[in-house]
Amino acid sequence: MHLLAEIGNGQILWDILWLFTFIIWFWLLITVFGDIFRDHDLGGVAKTLWIIFVIVLPYLGVFVYLIARGKGMTERNMAAMANAQKAQADYIKSVAGTSGGASEELARLADLKEKGVLSDEEFQAAKAKVLS
Repeated sequence: MHLLAEIGNGQILWDILWLFTFIIWFWLLITVFGDIFRDHDLGGVAKTLWIIFVIVLPYLGVFVYLIARGKGMTERNMAAMANAQKAQADYIKSVAGTSGGASEELARLADLKEKGVLSDEEFQAAKAKVLS
């Protein structure tokens, strides 16, 4: 009870504010470092210089990076999200297949039989394989 009397409500709110500020700062650092390594336009020397700048002068380095390369950061994030979305859509299409898979396969086999590519025996074997 004595501890709560010393801390008070204002001190707790102030501590929570500093905690969230600390968390946001680390999130910004991780975001900036991730963007530096993800950027293909920067060469190795430029990446090294940016990293040294951010480590030696963290606040100034992060804010200068956000000002100087913020637009490119946004474009790279949007491109990464678009690539991830396309990869997810391709994966879903590959797993789901087409809606009429067996019927389309049978139609393709019948077309091949009509063109003379498949014999009757080959058609029947392929048909049994599709239907099983």
